[in-house]
Amino acid sequence: MLDLMTSAAGAGAPPAWMQFLPFVGMILIFWFLIIRPQMKRQKEHQDKIGALKKGDRVVTAGGLIGKIVAVRDDEVDLELARDVRVKAVKSTIGDVILPKASND
Repeated sequence: MLDLMTSAAGAGAPPAWMQFLPFVGMILIFWFLIIRPQMKRQKEHQDKIGALKKGDRVVTAGGLIGKIVAVRDDEVDLELARDVRVKAVKSTIGDVILPKASND
């Protein structure tokens, strides 16, 4: 009688690895919805920073808009207004402003 009860209880229980399946699913969802897109944005930003050149108009993380006058390894010189130049660390460049298309 005791053998019938233990074998019946063992047959109805799911395997141990099935208990971890919801956690694996949550990790995969977390990866595809949060981590992967963030890594993609970070790579795109690094590509933009690497492609900076003299004459580009940029916006810094602090909100300053300027034109690049000189590019060095990890710094750029920005001209904010005529005869107003500042040095900025490349990683603080938020975005490159594309020139507007003229409707001639």
